[in-house]
Amino acid sequence: MEHSPRLFLLADVVLPLPLAETYTYRIPEWLGDKVKVGCRLIVPFGIKKMYSAIVVRLHNEVPEGIELKEPIDLLDESSVLLPDQLWLWQWITDYYLCSIGDVCKAALPSGMKLESESVVVYNPDYDSDIPLTSTEQHILDVLEHLSKQQVLELQRAVGVKNILPVIKSLLDKGAVVMHEELKRNYRPKTVNCVRLTEAFFSEERLNQLFAELTPKRHDLLVHYLDLSKASAALTLRNRTLLVEVEKQMLMQGHSEAAFKGLKDRGVLEVYEKEVTRLVSAAGVRPASFSLSPVQQKAFDAIREQLQNHSTCLLHGVTSSGKTEIYIRLIQEQLEQGHQVLYLLPEIVLTAQLVERLRRVFGDRLGVYHSKYPDAERVEVWQKQLSSSPYDIIVGVRSSIFLPFQRLGLIIIDEEHEASFKQQDPAPRYHARNVALVLAQRSGAKTLLGTATPSLESYYNTQTGKYGLVTLTERHNQVQLPQIQVVNIKEKRHRKEMRGPFSTDLVDAMREALEHREQVIIFQ
Repeated sequence: MEHSPRLFLLADVVLPLPLAETYTYRIPEWLGDKVKVGCRLIVPFGIKKMYSAIVVRLHNEVPEGIELKEPIDLLDESSVLLPDQLWLWQWITDYYLCSIGDVCKAALPSGMKLESESVVVYNPDYDSDIPLTSTEQHILDVLEHLSKQQVLELQRAVGVKNILPVIKSLLDKGAVVMHEELKRNYRPKTVNCVRLTEAFFSEERLNQLFAELTPKRHDLLVHYLDLSKASAALTLRNRTLLVEVEKQMLMQGHSEAAFKGLKDRGVLEVYEKEVTRLVSAAGVRPASFSLSPVQQKAFDAIREQLQNHSTCLLHGVTSSGKTEIYIRLIQEQLEQGHQVLYLLPEIVLTAQLVERLRRVFGDRLGVYHSKYPDAERVEVWQKQLSSSPYDIIVGVRSSIFLPFQRLGLIIIDEEHEASFKQQDPAPRYHARNVALVLAQRSGAKTLLGTATPSLESYYNTQTGKYGLVTLTERHNQVQLPQIQVVNIKEKRHRKEMRGPFSTDLVDAMREALEHREQVIIFQ
């Protein structure tokens, strides 16, 4: 039987390392045409190391004078990186003068970046008359008990600050060996579920079984059928209609011995089911709201500005109700079948805000934040690639790297905030500016919101590049606070300071406390 020729023989990959170049690997025959742009390959790199790398190009241009290596394994059946994401990586590389490896490292969650680690393994065949030092013997004793150990973990277990020279000495003596082992940071979350075996799908067979069971096993099986509603499915003889029952739920009030008896007899079977770590909005009471006349006017003005500009600046005073306007704009985008990225600086992303948005959008809302567990961030990434992605992502600067399939609007709240800039390590990018480029690439609109616009954003409104909408009133006509500027330098010269505070401030605080009012001091 003749095999059809493969389309591509070589793959260029990006490694999550500070490297400016891509590296070429020969695709082995056993992978065939499974390798796609955007997939991850496990590749050997250097003398011993292994990494997961992103395929960025497939071709047949064999480089001259280079002996090409082959990847070890293919991690993904489909791409984990969309074409627009790859384009954005390259744009960040060119604009911010960094390596594409730096961008790869910053963009992907840790659980999607695999790297091998050096492992020290005890040699059971070691037999030598060469005397060992006390430290060397201690290491061997630890390894003999644990079989193998990573270098850093072994250093902690032995309590030696610099363990590498000791390990080298043991390697030279043949007492230990070292190899590279791939470390997987992400593992899907699973739960044990229980189901009725196919042999007992017959109602007659099931009734016969009930007559033979002990009381405890009888009660457990009845409990299972109640939970799974299997009785309704038995007549249809269709296994897929059985509702899945988690073992933990089934075993409440029942003994493990009774379950083991049903399992050993082949009545029930246990299997692992992959479940999500992501928070569900089930049970959250939905909230409704309406815009005030002032907010409605601003909302209409934003819509008009976005018809003529790709970007609009909403300049609204503090507590003017910008969030309600954002929510209404998001609702409009969802009605049109678009996705929305709601970008916030680190200091603003609070549980209260997320809860407020979740009451409106429920399970259509996802959160992406560096403080969240890495496994959850991996699952958000995977969900965004699925056929049912989140319609809204609320996140900090790293969320611009997420895959979006139908992005329609990016909202950048507090656009002036310095925390949108990544200072260290590379890539040293500004998330607000990258988001503007992402929106342009995706054909989406951008709304910048702030009470104190950045100089460059306000200048763009004056030159006509951005649209401008202003909100000068606080919501519900709440009065703005009075601000009094005090010259501390002059007060100190006149000896009118009481420690770090001016006499004006001390008098004002005393008056507020006498009226049982709160006093908040920002420094």
